Amino acid sequence: MWWRQDWLFALLLLIVTTLAYLPALNGTPIWDDDAHITQPELRSWDGLVKIWTQPGSTQQYYPFVHTFFWIEHQLWGDAPPGYHVVNIALHCVSALLLLRILRQLEIPGAWLAAAIFALHPVQVESVAWISELKNALSGVFYFSSALIYLEFDRTRKFAPYLISLILFVLGLLSKTVIATLPGALLVIFWWKRGKLSFKRDALPILPFFILGAAAASFTAWIERSLIGAEGSAYDFTFIERVLIAGRVIWFYLGKLIWPLDLIFIYPRWQISQAIWWQYLFPATIAIALAILVWLRRWRRGPLAGMLFFIGTLLPVLGFLNVYPFRYSLVADHFQYLACLGLIVPAAAGISLALTHAESWQRWTGYTLYLCLLVTLTMLSYAQSQIYKNVETVWQTTISKNPTAWMAHNNLGAVLLKKKQLEDAIDHFNKAIEIKPDEASAFTNLGNALLQKGELGEAIFQYQKAVELKPAAAGLHYNLANALLARGEVDDAIAEYESTLAINPNYADAHNNLGAVLLQQGKLDQAIDHYQKALEINPKDVRAEGNLAWALATTPQSTIRKAIAVKLAQHANETSGGANPLVLRILAAAYAQNEQFSEAIETAERALQLATDRNSVLAESLQAELDLYRNGQPCRYGSQE
Repeated sequence: MWWRQDWLFALLLLIVTTLAYLPALNGTPIWDDDAHITQPELRSWDGLVKIWTQPGSTQQYYPFVHTFFWIEHQLWGDAPPGYHVVNIALHCVSALLLLRILRQLEIPGAWLAAAIFALHPVQVESVAWISELKNALSGVFYFSSALIYLEFDRTRKFAPYLISLILFVLGLLSKTVIATLPGALLVIFWWKRGKLSFKRDALPILPFFILGAAAASFTAWIERSLIGAEGSAYDFTFIERVLIAGRVIWFYLGKLIWPLDLIFIYPRWQISQAIWWQYLFPATIAIALAILVWLRRWRRGPLAGMLFFIGTLLPVLGFLNVYPFRYSLVADHFQYLACLGLIVPAAAGISLALTHAESWQRWTGYTLYLCLLVTLTMLSYAQSQIYKNVETVWQTTISKNPTAWMAHNNLGAVLLKKKQLEDAIDHFNKAIEIKPDEASAFTNLGNALLQKGELGEAIFQYQKAVELKPAAAGLHYNLANALLARGEVDDAIAEYESTLAINPNYADAHNNLGAVLLQQGKLDQAIDHYQKALEINPKDVRAEGNLAWALATTPQSTIRKAIAVKLAQHANETSGGANPLVLRILAAAYAQNEQFSEAIETAERALQLATDRNSVLAESLQAELDLYRNGQPCRYGSQE
């Protein structure tokens, strides 16, 4: 029976797909995974509300995806295997939904098409990369909505129509690339009927088009305004965008047919309307479409497949700006759904050919089926190994694409964390050599030189970064810290002020500027900045401690002394009561409030904790403890 065969196929597909992705199951987060996995400030119920109501609180405004991440974090925290298992499971569900759709449409080769979709190595990036839950989840909604819409098309009942529309909206909230679904459905109906009826086909699907267009427009605005998909990297004329589109289509067709040398970051093409051979890409696409249009009188399938392929790729053909274009104009995960435009007609053609073949030819064909799927599984297994950890991703990318400045920059950052300073500096210099206008590479180089002890050279690199990107608050902040370390206090203050002029809610800048002002005896100004930092993040123990320290170690009114004690007590509770720095602040607050017995007890506990950890802090605490025993508060004005 067919349903038993499908259950067996589903089980086999799950097993084989899991085997194909086995190397990535324990893969640690890469690139922007840490930003997608729910951040600490969003892990509460209030954070869940922010995911939906505050664009910019998450990496991208795909609230259903980030709700999914939120749930996952409640279940298994930061442990990577859970995230990978979910991606694999969703991918398999999409393949099975595809099987049901192809069966409903009575398209031959449904099993083969579903298996190729599940096992093709171009899908690895969408499944093994945690962040691409966007593709896996939106894909399930895409196929579910399509399947149920086909039921509506058959019965014309309102219930399946409404369910399909709801699923489509959930898909848009997961990734707006599925806005192409209504166009895909119209292609399917044209393929089935040979023509389209406005009343039967176009009118019911019009709400889908409107919702898709609205979601796409909003996402485009988010990409420009909040993510940064604008600037010189996106300055193409319309003709150049047509050239990009033609080349992109051929690129993805090539990777589907011959899936070798798949790279996480492909070389970024130099596009110019002055180069004649680049016109060959859109020209040959136009010729191919013309041939398929001519052939439609005999077979509509190939033209339908190509229209589906190109139409589904439309959001990433270069006519719209998406952030990854600053690194490369193509990426494997961009054709997660579009690949069906080639896979389904190819599987159907092979199946039809075998139907009319001799018995021995059919068995030969089935053997080739098996060989193809085994080959795809092996290629996906090999590709999955790249996603074991972030260092492997960047090393593999550089080995295949040495011009990937971003890979050099990010690998350098990984090596910097491992204290491999010379290697990190080499990669940062390489990134700057390839892309001399990239501020982040100069910043990273400055960080490495700072760790190496070359303070002057680090400041020079930070200044270069600020020159390249003067509107970036974080770059001014880094420069301010370096200037302060070299004792250039006035210049440091100026950079902190520049940071806050750009971003008034930069809590760390408020904290650091407050500390500098406190050292200069500008108590009220310092307190203002500490209070602002605490206002921005009420759970910021550092800001709370700094404010308490300012109030506890300078002459204050009775009210401010009491406030210092309350702030310090809360900071101590928040930090778990075992942080010697926070305990030091609490002791100073008690002493300022003339609670010397509490001050002595607290300082002794801090001294005990600090003795084995921080000898400088222990010496300061011992001196302060002597003051408290003599009935005197400490008078620093800033933490030493």
